Amino acid sequence: MVSFEKKISSKVLIIGAGFSGLATACQLRREHNCDDYVIYDRSSAPGGTWWANKFYHLPRTRTSRKSTPPRAEILEYFNKVADKYDVSRHIVQNTEWEGAYWQDQTSSWLVRLKDLTTGQAFHHDCKILISAVGALVNPNGFGVPGVEDFEGDIVHTAAWDEDMSLHQKDVIVVGNGCSAAQLIPAIAKEARSITQFIRLSISHSSRPPQFYLQNENRQIDDNWKSVFRYVPGALRLLRLAVFLYLESTAVRMSINRTGNKARNLSSERSKAYIQNNAPASNIHLTDDPIVKISPHSIFTKSGQEYPADAILLATGFALTQYDVELVGRNGRTRNQHWDNFGYKEAYKSTAMSGFPNFFYVLGPNSGKGHTSAIYSIENYVNLVMKVIAPVIQDRCSFVEVRPDSEKDYNVNLHEKIATTIFNNSCGSYFIDYKTEKNWFTYPWNSFVMWYSTHWDNLDDWVYDVRWLMKLLMSQED
Repeated sequence: MVSFEKKISSKVLIIGAGFSGLATACQLRREHNCDDYVIYDRSSAPGGTWWANKFYHLPRTRTSRKSTPPRAEILEYFNKVADKYDVSRHIVQNTEWEGAYWQDQTSSWLVRLKDLTTGQAFHHDCKILISAVGALVNPNGFGVPGVEDFEGDIVHTAAWDEDMSLHQKDVIVVGNGCSAAQLIPAIAKEARSITQFIRLSISHSSRPPQFYLQNENRQIDDNWKSVFRYVPGALRLLRLAVFLYLESTAVRMSINRTGNKARNLSSERSKAYIQNNAPASNIHLTDDPIVKISPHSIFTKSGQEYPADAILLATGFALTQYDVELVGRNGRTRNQHWDNFGYKEAYKSTAMSGFPNFFYVLGPNSGKGHTSAIYSIENYVNLVMKVIAPVIQDRCSFVEVRPDSEKDYNVNLHEKIATTIFNNSCGSYFIDYKTEKNWFTYPWNSFVMWYSTHWDNLDDWVYDVRWLMKLLMSQED
């Protein structure tokens, strides 16, 4: 048992003030009329991934000026929803989650936190602990020799400096993933030259390059905004059309004749689009690895020197969302649970046996490769709300998933992953290099996700009623 001198308490504690935390808080109020919760976030403002990153976009809202609005509009929408459901006053910023410990005597979680402003540690006791922690927050490091001698700006896309000027500068971009795809078009007209360093050779047949398809960011005029605002069901119908279109692309993920044909067709379209639209003026692409940095240039493995006034890192993120110490029943840690299981996992991406009243919103194997993360968030929050209802209503003290249900689910999940392109046959950060298991991807379609989080029964869960029985006995006495 872990004991501390001073504690704060609430029925529910949520870690993370991004869209997962927001959705959880809104549904606590809507589904359970629960106002007894606190949201902790280490950032200085809510918004999660969309606050931390400057180049992500979100599908349209009814007031948006663009079909994929910029960060400012996304955060404006986020804050309006937070205010509508009275979430904002529950958020505590600049607070780091450092550990959580299950207390069997009280059927509660004791959570260790740290105020990043003062450096002071404190502890919070809660019945239900929900991890709404995202992955795309901690930037990957850039440990190239000489980096400390560089006299220009070195900026990761997740820590963008709005005041930085790239006007007529020689810019180095490291990376060729989603962030770089949005970054380079945004700076191409401003910079004198851009040299982009990609991780893999485009001639390496076993690890193919990135593919890009046209995505027009259409302007939404006042007429369309009026339709979305005032015509009942118009925006919902549009969202359904977008959802169905995206869902139709899931066929490309399967390893079968139909999937191969769909991927080849998309590949040819992508190549044609790139050849017709890739800028040929001030942008140079290379896979020659960077080996050293000087005050005003970088050097590559082949001996080439490139002038550099700024180095922009589109190098992705360190996936540290599961690094926090989590100790369940009988002192068993999350890492021990996963070691015993053989890989990172959770039942339906939300729960682990031996960790009562603890839930993920976007846990292991919740990611989808073809549709919105918001859709996944909404589904998993719905499942969590259904499962915790008896605990919220004080009809039992805790709930946890059955071990055999957890095992069966994950066996089926990895059997399904093996039939998709997300198996371990190619390199990806989705694959845990220690276990060679895909810990990230949800392999079924979105209709299966919806059904399994809305209509499956609760036979896979165990509810403790001893607490209630003791309460009733005490009242009789």
